[in-house]
Amino acid sequence: MAERLRAAEEAVDRLRDELLRVGVVLPSLRVDLVTATSEAPYPLVELGRCNLDTAVRLAAALEGARK
Repeated sequence: MAERLRAAEEAVDRLRDELLRVGVVLPSLRVDLVTATSEAPYPLVELGRCNLDTAVRLAAALEGARK
């Protein structure tokens, strides 16, 4: 269980770092501890809620990644 939680936290940290590089901050981004400590095969990542400006920045970053 500790290994799955560590892997999930590393994934969240990586996602947070990459989002910051394109100017996007998701304040609620975190590992869902219920799934990380349960028998679920894979922990879930909570992206959470964001304001309109953050949603627009995220959409622009994803659009830029496609090009």
